Amino acid sequence: MATNGAEQQNQAGRHQEVGHKSLLQSDALYQYILETSVYPREPESMKELREVTAKHPWNIMTTSADEGQFLNMLLKLINAKNTMEIGVFTGYSLLATALAIPDDGKILAMDINRENYDLGRPIIEKAGVAHKIDFREGPALPLLDQLVEDEKNHGSYDFVFVDADKDNYINYHKRLIDLVKVGGLIGYDNTPYGMALWSPPLMPHSASMLGTTGTSCWSSIRLSLLTPELRSVCFQLAMASLSAVGSNEQPN
Repeated sequence: MATNGAEQQNQAGRHQEVGHKSLLQSDALYQYILETSVYPREPESMKELREVTAKHPWNIMTTSADEGQFLNMLLKLINAKNTMEIGVFTGYSLLATALAIPDDGKILAMDINRENYDLGRPIIEKAGVAHKIDFREGPALPLLDQLVEDEKNHGSYDFVFVDADKDNYINYHKRLIDLVKVGGLIGYDNTPYGMALWSPPLMPHSASMLGTTGTSCWSSIRLSLLTPELRSVCFQLAMASLSAVGSNEQPN
């Protein structure tokens, strides 16, 4: 009975945010942040989509409410207009992006499963931002290769958010650095998830790939510092690692 009581108390102290995957260790503190700062500022459409997604058996795949607001704020700060999202799930982060960019803004959204996206699409349509979204079902790499082949697409994206198969993060990065403009940002979700960047050599392969991606991002930064086209600062904030795009040009 004592054990059951302890388990109930521990469960009661846990936060209620299903998409939470940050390094913050205190559930009680995180729940306090949600209740006092995050949920009161959450748009009604995003709240509705969050609650729908919470009932999904794979709800851990969703973007958390605090991360959604972080993305929304970041997009507004950089005045993003043309964006891309790799990995959509039910569309919570997609809705956060659509609400942040201007009415004539665009999001190229890719996911291998349209069924999950269709769960959130009615809410996105009700929010009046569905016209900003160009959803493509299928693997992202072939589409990225097509985009890279056309030089008109180079440097055309203000912001890219990647929350997909971790094994391909490094492959996405190699293509995205050509597509994001000078001063643009690429956000990689879950990069420090499970302490992946600091784990020992025997960590799972997917975690190892996250570490490789992080190293590549920092290499891009060092390269850009050697050129007159210093692009942006790579930094990591709990949920997302935001990497600048390095330039291959040599300084004059």
